[in-house]
Amino acid sequence: MFAFVLGSLIASSAYGLAQTSPPVCARPPAGSVVSEPEDLRSKDGILSLELSYRSVPGADGKALYCYVYKEGVQAPTLRLQPGDLLILRLKNELTRDSVAAAGQVHSLVPEASGTSAMKMEVDIKGAQGMRAVKACAGDNMSQTSTNLHFHGLTIPSICHQDDVLHTMVQPGDPPFEYRFRIPADEPPGLYWYHPHMHGVTNVQVQGGASGALIVEGIERVNHQLAGLPERVFVIRDQELLHPKAEPISSADAPAPPVLRDGDGEILNTGTGTGKPAKDLSINFVPVPYPNYQPAVIAVRPSERQLWRVLNASAITYVDLEILVNDAPQTFGVVSLDGVPTNENGMAGNRILWENQVLIPPGGRIEFVFKGIPAGTHASLVTRSVDTGPAGENDPYRPLAVIEVLPNSIKPTLTLASSPAPLPPSTQTWLGNVKPVRTRRLYFTEKPQNPGDPNSPTIFMITVEGQTPEPYDPRNETPNITAQQGEVEDWVIENRTTELHAFHIHQIHFLLTQWNGVPVDEPFLRDIVNVPYWDGKTSKYPSVTLRMDFRDPNTVGTFIYHCHLLEHEDGGMMGTIRVER
Repeated sequence: MFAFVLGSLIASSAYGLAQTSPPVCARPPAGSVVSEPEDLRSKDGILSLELSYRSVPGADGKALYCYVYKEGVQAPTLRLQPGDLLILRLKNELTRDSVAAAGQVHSLVPEASGTSAMKMEVDIKGAQGMRAVKACAGDNMSQTSTNLHFHGLTIPSICHQDDVLHTMVQPGDPPFEYRFRIPADEPPGLYWYHPHMHGVTNVQVQGGASGALIVEGIERVNHQLAGLPERVFVIRDQELLHPKAEPISSADAPAPPVLRDGDGEILNTGTGTGKPAKDLSINFVPVPYPNYQPAVIAVRPSERQLWRVLNASAITYVDLEILVNDAPQTFGVVSLDGVPTNENGMAGNRILWENQVLIPPGGRIEFVFKGIPAGTHASLVTRSVDTGPAGENDPYRPLAVIEVLPNSIKPTLTLASSPAPLPPSTQTWLGNVKPVRTRRLYFTEKPQNPGDPNSPTIFMITVEGQTPEPYDPRNETPNITAQQGEVEDWVIENRTTELHAFHIHQIHFLLTQWNGVPVDEPFLRDIVNVPYWDGKTSKYPSVTLRMDFRDPNTVGTFIYHCHLLEHEDGGMMGTIRVER
């Protein structure tokens, strides 16, 4: 079985006629037409750019973060072909004053460089084990440090590529250069970039620091996509703009009480309604609680399109559904987490028609939007997500109205109409590879102060047989050591009463069992939900994942963690070293 457990922009009046450029990290008002992020394409096999990383206080007093290309262009979509070279220079322009509104930094972040000044880096040129070197960039972790993670790409976890353990770009540093090639066999699809500085990842991503990265060529894998116009939609979460407002409810359905966990997040009401833990936006157009004035997606009558949707939220799940005249319309899933649904090329042109798909934080989905006729009422919504009694409240809410406009601006990008097919893969489908070993890991939580159950939470992911403890950035010993070329099965248990989203860097994996029941999925993932424990049964819920360490680019030390970034910052992270 298939298991999916899973125009023009209305400008803000704040811009002012006399200004020559928009304010830093400017955001459009609620109800705006959703505009596409600006595309930056590789030329002659190279995409070279500089991004400035900035922050300003938002309307709610919390810090807004943004990547700025040239002046005013936020969060551009980076588009590259397999084999292309990306040269990205990141200039950290944060100041302590600009991020002061972000709130308290998690206590796991060291205040001084101390023992973290000396770091470990893999020598991928043949040396076994590790060697001590100075930090890749900077030597301390602070509220104004940053770096970049290229989520989903199978590139080495080394300095100037996809290292997030040792790269700490500081304000005042010269632009830090990321330089790597997209692997020639990288699956074509939707990836993304965001900061991954332990302790402040949550506030930076929640403040808007994210952008899409597309490896071109999905129409070469699935010829049914040839010639389709394409759209890119980035869903982000942020602190509630109106946190004191009461939920809108009918007389026969009173608003549920607002309960909070030890970290101040609004707990799941179990009703599918109530005050959400966070507001959502789509391409920065906010859809704020409690009125949820939707954004506007303009389409042409009956035009089929490829929609690429990234859930760049820090902690919010979305369960996407398209309603046409108040009834769900199916949409055709062609890729999940950047990987086409074709079993490594064994089943081409596959489209999975679904009514809804749950996307965890960090997850991506690409699907065929069937198009709707003129005169039709349609909307994009997120259904409520049951995150467990200790999870955040993610209620039902609209994201956008889909307006059919005959004079709507045609999408600027269209997939190739006569694509040459990608060469067939020579690698055995992961589902047909026998794992060399099985490991067991589990999620747990505990209050920071055992005498106060309402104190902030410590989050942990533990390898069975090891002592549960939160991630410590000063500890250079990996939790797991694996061999490049091998395949393993990992059983991930959830021993908490809230939903978690397991993610690992550098690789994709295959979900093979859900609570011990075999599943047959024609795609790979890099994030998967692990269902919550009910607090009563003796057997914990689990997923079984087939982990693929065959690619030489996996050699190195990298991380796995819960992709609810509050949990990652709170210690729910571990390290794995893959050796030759």
